[in-house]
Amino acid sequence: MAASLRARALLSRAALHVAAALIVVWSAAPFLWQISTSFQEDRLLTAPTPSLIPWPGTLDHFRNIFVEKQFHLYIVNSLIVAGATALSCLVIGALAAFALSRFRLANRFGILGLILSVSMFPQIAIVAPLYLIASSIGLMNTYTVLIIIYLALGLPLVIWVLFGYFETIPREIDEAAIIDGAGPLRLLVSVIVPMSLPGFVTTGLLAFIMAWNEFMFALAFTSGAARQTIPVGIANFTNLFYVPWGDVAAASVVVTVPLVALVLAFQRYIIAGLTQGAVKE
Repeated sequence: MAASLRARALLSRAALHVAAALIVVWSAAPFLWQISTSFQEDRLLTAPTPSLIPWPGTLDHFRNIFVEKQFHLYIVNSLIVAGATALSCLVIGALAAFALSRFRLANRFGILGLILSVSMFPQIAIVAPLYLIASSIGLMNTYTVLIIIYLALGLPLVIWVLFGYFETIPREIDEAAIIDGAGPLRLLVSVIVPMSLPGFVTTGLLAFIMAWNEFMFALAFTSGAARQTIPVGIANFTNLFYVPWGDVAAASVVVTVPLVALVLAFQRYIIAGLTQGAVKE
């Protein structure tokens, strides 16, 4: 009986490892293929039989995107827009989540539901109205218009996650800080924020990645490399008769590797931030 239980446990563990390996391969295979494509010569990319091994390898595609296509301009634009979006989401989201969590507001969950409903509108349905508004107030082809739009898109998620995280912090800590003379703002900055670091890391990364990868609004509201972001820049590589797959793959690798590195570096905080708010202490 014991041997049968041990065999069943080993079989279950082996099946779990096999399933995990399959998921990893399924998720990583497209990115690995992009890396291979970015180092292959153009003649190999159009060969009848594709090859995963980039031999002979080349760095021409990376040279093309930075020297000929000025890809670094799009990277700078994305860093400015995504960074400002993430910072704005964290500041405003923290204030809103703190107010909903700590103040005696009537129907606060109804307010949360209303905030979340803002993100449920199809993006294609609001492009035209936002375009007319941005044109009328002179915000077209600026960082500001993208930051405002991305802030509206990312703020509901940030508020929800931070609200759930703030709810796990015992009220006794608030009472102790108030006895020591802390007001609401000092309580948030000096007590709540340091204790909620995983939640801030998680929501900040999610807001940053959302703004980093967004394409439709960046295409509609910007023109020219001076303000366009990375997704639009990569789309501009394609012309009417030719798609430079090697250059597209090289640009994809350049912009994806930093995101992967960020997620791996902060994975402990991300897991804690996404799970901590699910349990009320």
